[in-house]
Amino acid sequence: MHILESRLAAAVAVFAVALGLTACGGGTVGGGGNGGEVTTAKAGPVSGKLTISNWPGYIDPGKEGTVAEFEAKTGVSVDYIEDINENEAFFGKMQPLLEQGESGGRSIFVVADYMAKQMHDLGYLQNIDHADLPTAFENLQPSLRSPAFDPKREFSLPWQSGMTGIWVDTSKAPEIHSINDLFDPKYKGKVTMLGELRESVPLTMLAEGIDPGKASNQDWLHAIDRIKAAADSGQIRHFTGNDYTEDLNAGNIVAAIGWSGDASLIENPNAEWRMPTEGCTLWSEDMVIPVGAPNTAAALDWMNFVYQPKVAADITEYVLYISPVDGVKELLETRNPELAKDQLVFPSEQFTRKCSSQDSPPDLEPVNEAWQAVITG
Repeated sequence: MHILESRLAAAVAVFAVALGLTACGGGTVGGGGNGGEVTTAKAGPVSGKLTISNWPGYIDPGKEGTVAEFEAKTGVSVDYIEDINENEAFFGKMQPLLEQGESGGRSIFVVADYMAKQMHDLGYLQNIDHADLPTAFENLQPSLRSPAFDPKREFSLPWQSGMTGIWVDTSKAPEIHSINDLFDPKYKGKVTMLGELRESVPLTMLAEGIDPGKASNQDWLHAIDRIKAAADSGQIRHFTGNDYTEDLNAGNIVAAIGWSGDASLIENPNAEWRMPTEGCTLWSEDMVIPVGAPNTAAALDWMNFVYQPKVAADITEYVLYISPVDGVKELLETRNPELAKDQLVFPSEQFTRKCSSQDSPPDLEPVNEAWQAVITG
């Protein structure tokens, strides 16, 4: 989820550094449903049907929304599915298909950087040719062009960036500002955490004064033990994906670890996203084209379409995440000046100074096993 001449450019630079998640990507990979050879998505005449899997509340809806506008421009029929609640759960659903070289009819997924890297390394994604995406790469923020997980942007294109922090029901718990507050016994059964390893655990480490980017496996396991004790005691109501918004809307909880741009999904007028005292987690999610995608020409055309600054600005006004498209802030300074000043949409370097990337542990397997044991009970 920027313009070079503004404070936001500095924030984007922070994102670019922070989003170096794991080993460098690119090149030929083995495994998966493509026989060990990376294919490149093919451009061509745009027609037919385009199916996109994305997260809830991640695009402007309606008859004048981006999907409808794309359909009117191209004649393509878009099946836009909001079926991603968690990265790992979506991967688990799709992997059996992808292993057979199939995509379930989908031509675009939107997943986190680390998941895009994982999928590509398994041979589940197609590469993209920059020559087929002139609008996208012309308008992509320069600071997002060479992330460590995909330094040449061979297989991914950012959809949005954002921050993970705390959603608080200010009518019930106005004093919550720290991740440590979520462990206070007076909120027993009234807080939720995200079920993704790279979300709740790094925030817990930050609350303990540990930089997740420098943390040892023992640091990760210690934070998991703390979360496990809270879950076992009933302190944590449950672990969620994007559906934490439902608990906030229903008044079931006083606070949730959640994402900065989800205001469009939260109907509770007292809910407020807060930067944790110790800092947030910074992340980005990307459009990728899976193996077996039935309409790569339309997928590539969609990527170019949503990278037009005006279209991207329309999306930003609704989703309230950080756009990767250069020129969005200039447009919004004219038509929505208040939003152009919003630190959740155009964060300054000062605002994100304490934040960490969406880091992975040094040795993933034992940490992930410990985490799965917690979230599955």
